[in-house]
Amino acid sequence: MKLSEFNYDYSDDLLAQHLSVARDDCKLMVLHKSTGDLEHRQFRDILDYFKADDLFVMNDTKVFPARLYGRKEKTNALIEVLLLRELKPELHLWDVIVDPARKIRIGNKLYFGEDNSIVAEVIDNTTSRGRTLRFLYDGDHDEFIKQLYALGEAPIPNFLGRPSEPEDLETFQCVYAKNEGAVTAPCTGLHFSKVLMKRMELEDIKSAFLTLHCGIGNFRNTDVEDLTKHKMESEQLIVGKECCELVNRAKDEERRILAVGASTMRGLEVCVGPSGRIKEYEGWINKFIFPPYEFGVATDFVVNFQRPYSIMLMAATAFGGYDQVMHAYDVAVQEGYKVGPFGDALLITD
Repeated sequence: MKLSEFNYDYSDDLLAQHLSVARDDCKLMVLHKSTGDLEHRQFRDILDYFKADDLFVMNDTKVFPARLYGRKEKTNALIEVLLLRELKPELHLWDVIVDPARKIRIGNKLYFGEDNSIVAEVIDNTTSRGRTLRFLYDGDHDEFIKQLYALGEAPIPNFLGRPSEPEDLETFQCVYAKNEGAVTAPCTGLHFSKVLMKRMELEDIKSAFLTLHCGIGNFRNTDVEDLTKHKMESEQLIVGKECCELVNRAKDEERRILAVGASTMRGLEVCVGPSGRIKEYEGWINKFIFPPYEFGVATDFVVNFQRPYSIMLMAATAFGGYDQVMHAYDVAVQEGYKVGPFGDALLITD
């Protein structure tokens, strides 16, 4: 399929700026694949579509305060730095994105903090906006990370058009987040509240967790019309023994398996075999799901409504059928559903 097929009528007022006060209070549209019927519910109603021993698979990655602002030496120009991943802890080397990139060259130094307490030197260019920074810090690594993160803010997507706020450090994070390493949240999981998780437990709906450290590719524009030529940025995936056991038992018992969010769906599809069973996995992936695609694990899928051309929209159409999902999006616009990382959600079920 072509990129242009994933456009729809959209206005900026539909872009959610903040998470619902109660996480599970957002809208939930339910698409029944077999009939094309739509229902309008609230996210907390999602449990109505599942029963005891069904399985929710979630991504427990944890977002770190990855966006920093530094000053360039001599010119004092303000530079935005997005930390992507630490390359060598013992050398304080980081892979980053800088903006504006044209001002940052190898050998430049950047100063962070009101007192310039942390200094970094640019030692390599990786992409047009990518750089490798070496932080010039003498001392304990854990103390360095503590000081670095204290200068950072929640890396909410720039397309929201607003500055990061202190409360974003909490709201741009799933309540079950555990393993640090993401530069953007697995946004569908943001709607799960502690109360909803407790209700799952009381109703004996099982949960399994994998870790996929979501990268900037989730909200980066797809710029090729031929989707087979789109390349996802690599993301680190860890699928452990316990997750495999829970998923494979649910498959064997023909229980429903809900993939919570597109990142979870990508992770499951990387480690599934021909039998529909999954295997332990640890490594870097660049899985990109768009129609047509044959899924091997999940029976159900819940994912946020997203802006036109989004890779999450593409994954939803691959799972729920292109025509049905695009119709659901048209209805969502008419009904005022919010889109984006803080937006409302679409459950695709039978």
